Order: sequence, then structure tokens, then C-alpha cells
Amino acid sequence: MLSETLAAGLDSYGIGGKLRALRLSKRLGLVELGRHTGLSAALLSKIERGRMYPTLPTLLRIALVFSVGLEHFFADSPRPALAVVRAAERKTFPDRAGAARPAYRFECLDYPVTDRRLNAYFVEFEPVGAGRARPHDHDGAEVVYVITGTLAITIGGHEHTLRAGDSIYFDPSPAHSYRRVGSRACTAIVVTTP
Repeated sequence: MLSETLAAGLDSYGIGGKLRALRLSKRLGLVELGRHTGLSAALLSKIERGRMYPTLPTLLRIALVFSVGLEHFFADSPRPALAVVRAAERKTFPDRAGAARPAYRFECLDYPVTDRRLNAYFVEFEPVGAGRARPHDHDGAEVVYVITGTLAITIGGHEHTLRAGDSIYFDPSPAHSYRRVGSRACTAIVVTTP
């Protein structure tokens, strides 16, 4: 058991947060990182959440996977992330890859930042005759702010109707889907946490 002084000293390095940032930048899950390091996903999760401090050999195994030295975990944190995303440079994607008639199209507002604490999108919902949005779920939190038109959001079987200027915050772990209401163009900003 570590003393409070030692624990506070180790916490100040933010080793768990730095590990998580490295893992997410490479789009690796805990299980996949475990396969590369020979460490269990549970152990890696504890390190990321600051519930356990890794030994130097354990930390070195992790560092080798990401081609960084041990100093990466002990150096001062880099400057805050910053990215300006110009409207003309954004790419538009359908709600489903390869969908001929997508229910909505979205543009990522925070690309190319790799260590995001949230994800922000500009979304344009297609008319009712287009494809239907499939219910989906994810961890974290979600906020939707309607810019134009009317949007129906079904969350866990309950529909909520939002008009321009309305917003909703919700737990996205129950299945949820979006549907444009009416013929007027419908756009929104959607923010999720990873």
C-alpha cells in the first residue's frame, strides 16, 4: 500500500491518462492492447483509471507497443489540443457506410484532433422517404441541439420531438434513433463523449 504522499506524486504524472490517450490515438481496445503487451485488459483498465500504478517493467512493455520511451509517461503533458476545422475542408459521411439512401449525413467538427474528450458533428437529416435511421447505442453522454427544422429522437422506445433552438441531453446506452419530421430542412449539432 502506498502512502498518500507517494500516491499523490504518482498521480501528478497522469500515467493512466497518457496510456489511454496513446491507446485511443491508435484506435486500440483494451483487449487488443492486452494481446500486444501480454497484460490483461482488466489490469490495463485499472492503470488507465488510476486505480493501480504499473511497475517499470510493465510500463516498459506498454511503451514498446507504442514506440515511445518511458519518459513519455513522466514528461510534462503536451500543450492542449487545438484544431481549426474550416467548413470547406470537412468531409460528409452517410449514417451507414455505403448506404444508397442514408437517413442522415454528418460532418465531424473536431477532426483531426486525435485525443478528443468529446466528438462534435454537424448533422443534416434526410426527408422521411430516405432510409430509416437504425437504432444504435453507445457509452458516455449525448447532446443534440436542433438548428433548423423538427427532429424526433426515439430513446429506449420513447419519442421526443425537438424544434429549432431545442436541445436534449441523454444517456445514449439505451438504443436510440433520429427521424426528420416534416418537409422543412432539419439540421443539428450532435455532441457525444467517447
